[in-house]
Amino acid sequence: MISFFRSNIFPILLVNFIGILGYSLVIPILIFIVTDFGGNGFIYGILGATYPLFQFIGAPILGRLSDRIGRKKVLIISQIGTFLAWSLFLLAFMLPETQLWEQNNAVTGQYIMTLPLIIIFLARIFDGFTGGNISVANAYMSDISTDEDRNRNFGKMGASTSLGFVIGPAFSGLLAGTIMDEVLPLLLAALISLIAIFVIQFRLVESVPCIVDTKKVSLKNMRRFFQVEHKDCFTEGSEETQLESSRGFKQVVKIKGVPVLYAIYFFTFFAFSLFYAGLPIYASRILDWSAIDLGIFLAYSSLIMIVVQGPILSMLSKRVSSQSLVIIGALLLAFSFFLLSNKNLMVLYGANTLLSLGNGLMWPSFLAMLSGLGTKKTQGAIQGYGTSMGSFASMFGLIIGGFLFEKIETLVFVFGAFIFILIVLLMFLSQYNKAVPIKTLQPS
Repeated sequence: MISFFRSNIFPILLVNFIGILGYSLVIPILIFIVTDFGGNGFIYGILGATYPLFQFIGAPILGRLSDRIGRKKVLIISQIGTFLAWSLFLLAFMLPETQLWEQNNAVTGQYIMTLPLIIIFLARIFDGFTGGNISVANAYMSDISTDEDRNRNFGKMGASTSLGFVIGPAFSGLLAGTIMDEVLPLLLAALISLIAIFVIQFRLVESVPCIVDTKKVSLKNMRRFFQVEHKDCFTEGSEETQLESSRGFKQVVKIKGVPVLYAIYFFTFFAFSLFYAGLPIYASRILDWSAIDLGIFLAYSSLIMIVVQGPILSMLSKRVSSQSLVIIGALLLAFSFFLLSNKNLMVLYGANTLLSLGNGLMWPSFLAMLSGLGTKKTQGAIQGYGTSMGSFASMFGLIIGGFLFEKIETLVFVFGAFIFILIVLLMFLSQYNKAVPIKTLQPS
């Protein structure tokens, strides 16, 4: 146990856990905040889509920047942005609920746009643009992983994410029941993001190779501003050199296996966005759940994923290929989404169990596959554009999910199930065409 805390992956796991903890604190209460300030399901969907829209813009920029100036500096930048965004979110509770406009039609439903809601939108915009730290954290994990421990490391990364989702929603439901209502979870989220800045600064070791310090500082370009410059790490004229010189989207998708994995990235996030758009509305309107009930439901899911992504995935990754784990996980997710349309509490928790098993097997295995492509000097770009794929899918998924739930209610989850079946077909197709390099880890 002591050796784990001293290992080279522990700091990035801690950073990831802290970031997810701050984010997950707000998930169970966001729908209640939106409705309290005059919004409805449509506004909730638009607000949810705001973050991934600006993450779609910011993630590739931060990913490429981390290839140039180092993962650590970019993680600090993004975490400072998160802290400022939560501070702006808190400001909304101090402002009067001034009505700006009101709308009621067949598409949007009835809502009132107030001044606090506008401020919350601004907070999500700012946080989204600097929210590329997921792609940078994944690139960092790829930097320090080998083919032998890649699956296990990304499984541990997934477990740290799940642990954050266990503690966050549970604490949020309890804190929201205090005299300070939703303000206390937001204060805690801001404090956690502030702590993460210091953890990155003092615990994280830079992982990007070929970066040397310089003494000259100039505002003429970003590299000098951050006091770094590059050595020539690759042979001139090689594929890595050409990609290093541009690292644009067109160059990244030329890497073998990337287009198929980007498609799976997109569809996975789109399906889960339907879930996250519909579940809070489903819970509050149809199931008549409180924030505590929803927090317990989400915490239960994450608790299972900790077990799956920790010891179970570590064991399976030595015997089963990442491709097979992605297929098995996607099939479990498809079945769980079908069951979510049932309103029986036992069936819902059964669906949640299958969803957690599927997600715990699929997503770390998928990230391990993606991290095995390219080189250390291109992983920031690969992960950054991958995050953009997810953000683009989330943006539309959250809007469409909120809209569809208003029209077809729980059938939106059935639609998500068919998307996971499509992902299974894509994985089989990629293996048949050998579009994705297969790296099966042998038992040690």
